[in-house]
Amino acid sequence: MEKVRDLVREGKRVAKEDPRRVVHSFKVGLVLSLVSSFYYYQPLYDSFGVNAMWAVMTVVVVFEFSVGATLGKGLNRVAATLFAGALGIGAHHLASLSGSTGEPILLAIFVFIQAALSTFVRFFPRVKARYDYSLLIFILTFALISVSGFREEQVLVLTHKRISTVIIGGLSCVLISIFVCPVWAGQDLHSLLASNVEKLSFFLLEFGDKYCETVKDGDTKEVDKRKNDFDNYKSVLNSKSNEESLANFAKWEPGHGQFRFRHPWKQYLSIGGLIRQCAYRIDALNSYLNADIQVSIDIRKKLEEPFRRMSFESGKAMKEMSVSLTKMIKPSSSDLHVRNAQSACKSLTSLLHSGILKEVESQELISLLTAISLLIDIINLTENILESLHELASAARFKDKTESPIFAEKPNSKSIVCGWATKGQDDHVVTIVNDDCCNGNTSEKGNRSNKVLIHEKHEDCVHEKHEDDDAHVHSSCDSCGHTSLRVIVECR
Repeated sequence: MEKVRDLVREGKRVAKEDPRRVVHSFKVGLVLSLVSSFYYYQPLYDSFGVNAMWAVMTVVVVFEFSVGATLGKGLNRVAATLFAGALGIGAHHLASLSGSTGEPILLAIFVFIQAALSTFVRFFPRVKARYDYSLLIFILTFALISVSGFREEQVLVLTHKRISTVIIGGLSCVLISIFVCPVWAGQDLHSLLASNVEKLSFFLLEFGDKYCETVKDGDTKEVDKRKNDFDNYKSVLNSKSNEESLANFAKWEPGHGQFRFRHPWKQYLSIGGLIRQCAYRIDALNSYLNADIQVSIDIRKKLEEPFRRMSFESGKAMKEMSVSLTKMIKPSSSDLHVRNAQSACKSLTSLLHSGILKEVESQELISLLTAISLLIDIINLTENILESLHELASAARFKDKTESPIFAEKPNSKSIVCGWATKGQDDHVVTIVNDDCCNGNTSEKGNRSNKVLIHEKHEDCVHEKHEDDDAHVHSSCDSCGHTSLRVIVECR
């Protein structure tokens, strides 16, 4: 009974982790029940006979968790069966020309050559990764048809029945997989990359604070707390095989949802490789939180501001990229965060060149410079990931990010209404500060309307405009050539 309870608990755990596994189990049962009717229903059994078992075998070996995996295996099985069946018939015909004496010898030679060559090809790495299963089906079908044909006079009928049942079994798997609670490998790959980027962002957002915080000697509670932090990123280190298999399955899938036919799945592998490289740096960087040799608190305080900014801005860029992937929108503010991280890196480099580390011991100096070097590598990789994401967004036609209308209220005022603002990657960021607007006090202004301060920022250019009356602002920046947002402010 204890084993039964353990099995039930394990089943609940698996179902809780991914309820789709339970649905998949019912789907397998459904399709097996359908193809089993070739045995249970007498008219179907009369048409196919014992060859109906091939439909059941096809379902068992073809039906996979995702649509792409099922399509890939199903098409490969059908193609291997057709090709092997044709060769088997050809081998049987050639062997029969030699007469009853030489026919079994030639058939044995054909089976030997086919099996030896197919088995040898299976050892090729690329072939084994993609077509290992298809070659097994090819060997099995060729051998069975060749051997059966020697004792079976109607070899064409036999081949037709076996191929038909294989096609019926494969087609049943594909239809059930697509139309009954489908699981798309492409969607899983997309979600996996977004989740991996988010895990890295969590580490980077918190690392600067953890590294620069002061820990008193003997504070074991804080040290233990450090050891338990930032474990989520470690799952990214071993995600390569999962990403490659999902990308391979996704290629077989038809267009669905926001994923068009011929979606750029290869770009996902490129982004995934960069994410893993970043995760390896993070794993090395994490070791410096618990290193035996720690940099003194005084030195950390001197480098604290740029060091925190480097880590935090990189984390913000990663977070924005994760959101961009999840919502399939073009990344907008990640570029700004990457530039801020690079700016903080320059500030930190200037501090190091100022001779601030002259009195630091050699072991502490090596530890500090290594951590800084790893963080710089992470910033560079973040920029590379962002560039690859821009390429993916362009190839996959991600949507532009749009902002909702902004409504703000002040005490003793009716309303301030701002028009729709669409902020793209090259637009200004406009901050509106409303002084004495709609407060009912118009005596000091006389007949003048409300005063609005428009503060525009774009990279290194800053402009300020004071507009009276109802403000319809549409200004341009001569230094950068971009146009600011159009803002309508109305007080009632």
